Amino acid sequence: MGIAALLLSLTAVAGFVWLRTEPSTHALADASESTLVLETFVVNLNGGNLPGSGQRAYLRIGVTLGLAHPLPPNRPDIVPTALVRDTILAVLASARPDELLKPEGKRQLKVELLKTVQDRVPQLAVENIYFTEFLVQM
Repeated sequence: MGIAALLLSLTAVAGFVWLRTEPSTHALADASESTLVLETFVVNLNGGNLPGSGQRAYLRIGVTLGLAHPLPPNRPDIVPTALVRDTILAVLASARPDELLKPEGKRQLKVELLKTVQDRVPQLAVENIYFTEFLVQM
């Protein structure tokens, strides 16, 4: 009876370990999306000086693009970096600091960035926008 209990315990531990590692395997599969990391953006926000404060508002933001297809290795000429950065800067420059402080404002900025990049740079097949840094200074 002692051996049966030992085998049952080992089976239970093995099952627990297997079930515990299962979600991380799925997370790794989902994380295999190809990405394009861009240099950090720093922009003056829409409105320049904020009314009554005498201060400027700035946004420092890190952006990574989630791509539908992996980029060819050793082919940096494939990515039109200047066009991508110009597109993102144009959207960021029109953002309002008071809106960016709200979760809905950040979500809306992601939606606008994604649509604009997809329209202007369709060859990259951008599917997601990830903020890797987000700082509004007023």
